[in-house]
Amino acid sequence: AAVLEHYPDAKPTIGPAIDTGFYYDFDFGETTIKEDDLKKIEKTMRKLLPSWKEFSHQEVSANEARSHYTHNAYKTELINDLESEGATITLYTVGNFTDLCRGGHSENPAKDIAPDSFTLDKVAGAYWRGDEKNPMLTRIYGFAFENKEALAAHQARIAEAKERDHKKLGAELDLYVIDEQVGKGLPLWTPRGTIVKHALEDFARTLEKRYGYEHVETPYIGSEKLYRTSGHLDHYTSSMYAPIDMDGGKYYLRPMACPHHIRLLMRKPISYRDLPVRYAEVADYNRYEKSGELMGMIRVRKFELTDGHIFVSPEGLKEEFKNVCHLIEEGMRGLGLSDTVSYRFSKRDPNNKEKYYPDDALWNTAETTMREALDEIGFEYTEAEDEAAFYGPKLDVQAKNVNGKEDTLFTAQMDFLLPEKFNIEYTDKDGQKKRPVMIHRSTIGSLERVFAFLIEHYGGNFPLWLSPVQLRIIPVAEAHQEYARGIYDELTAVGLRVELDTENESLGKKIRNAKKDRLPYFAVIGDKEVDAKKITLESRDGSSRFETVNHLANDLLAEIENKG
Repeated sequence: AAVLEHYPDAKPTIGPAIDTGFYYDFDFGETTIKEDDLKKIEKTMRKLLPSWKEFSHQEVSANEARSHYTHNAYKTELINDLESEGATITLYTVGNFTDLCRGGHSENPAKDIAPDSFTLDKVAGAYWRGDEKNPMLTRIYGFAFENKEALAAHQARIAEAKERDHKKLGAELDLYVIDEQVGKGLPLWTPRGTIVKHALEDFARTLEKRYGYEHVETPYIGSEKLYRTSGHLDHYTSSMYAPIDMDGGKYYLRPMACPHHIRLLMRKPISYRDLPVRYAEVADYNRYEKSGELMGMIRVRKFELTDGHIFVSPEGLKEEFKNVCHLIEEGMRGLGLSDTVSYRFSKRDPNNKEKYYPDDALWNTAETTMREALDEIGFEYTEAEDEAAFYGPKLDVQAKNVNGKEDTLFTAQMDFLLPEKFNIEYTDKDGQKKRPVMIHRSTIGSLERVFAFLIEHYGGNFPLWLSPVQLRIIPVAEAHQEYARGIYDELTAVGLRVELDTENESLGKKIRNAKKDRLPYFAVIGDKEVDAKKITLESRDGSSRFETVNHLANDLLAEIENKG
């Protein structure tokens, strides 16, 4: 209503309530709405509120409803859909404003809504009905809470979230870039970001080796025959890029590595003595995402997954899945995310016959096995129906980003289908051919997504083992540079990531820069340090210590070893 007072030609479309308030999408035509315009709209909302004492509603025919919206194609489309569904069509009126709506409003907005309990937040673009082929609309977001205090608390959380946003910190700390000429959703890792990436890769590989995985390398492309056999071309083409014509055949950038690992397994006969076979790979993937769904490093088009596939006998499935759960728990603990993530047991909807592989006995076995494995190791989880993969149930590792939106960090899935599609067999102890079960799983998820969550979780203050620069040495004056250089050489020789700041800046500015760069440690080298042949180590928590270089090196290496 307030928008139409200022922009009478605007076309309202839809506007639901959401967890933190509401939004409404408008077509403003040639008019561009900026966030500065929200103040006047909000002021008008407060002016109208005292007169909004009661909603009245009217059930109308589709023709009557259309007559209200002769100049609004969006509302007309909604009315046509309601008509085809045979749904009741209702118009709600309050004050001078009437809208097509299902209802569920406050009985008395003037009484129930405090004028200082809401505010307009931001303007964003949104495609009509979420389809990028449709017109782009203007979405106005607002916060609404029970009272002024709850609103203020939420705004404080939002302000902190903005400071922790991985897109903001990624730029400030020079960790990654999304370059327009390279393309949307195609991140470029900077030298500093690459250090973090390699640390995550090493962490995942070390963990996988301890859990009995063999590391493999497979190509990021595959033939049409491969993806036809796997079923990806039947069920996953919307997320795959157009094929490349080559050597008289079609090849695809891979969205997943499971078919490659299967063919690698099938290079030789398999015995029950070989099982379980555990393959792991930091695998390159390319998946198409709509441009409106891309977000920083959380949702990209090219990424690297700490992927793995296990081939196990049906009898060994439960114990092997327990092993996977232990690996995941240890991975999350090592990253410091144990208290941040949650686990979801995703099952099929048995009534949704089109979405899932049609074998009730197989599904019952898989879901029972997964539930028993989770329960026997005391895993805390929630259950979600109709969230399984096409071929089997899965355990989703869920995490909320800094804005409160929950995403799946990665999954572990049981799969009885692909072994059948590829006709994988092993010889059991009686010499009979049997079909193994496959487990798809990740160790820490995609490097891009977990990197984004880690940036936000730590606010850019990475633990020592992940920090691109672990220590910066700051000589006070030129006379101290020789000693500082010697310290630099000693510490880098034992594998520490050290920078030597020889810039012609004041000491105060150098210290401020070290803090701004969110370094875990910096060391100021002056006369005291040179005379004592020691170093004063300053921590970002404000503490300091005066010690020998050898003692310092041992302390930092121990902290890294303990994932500090």
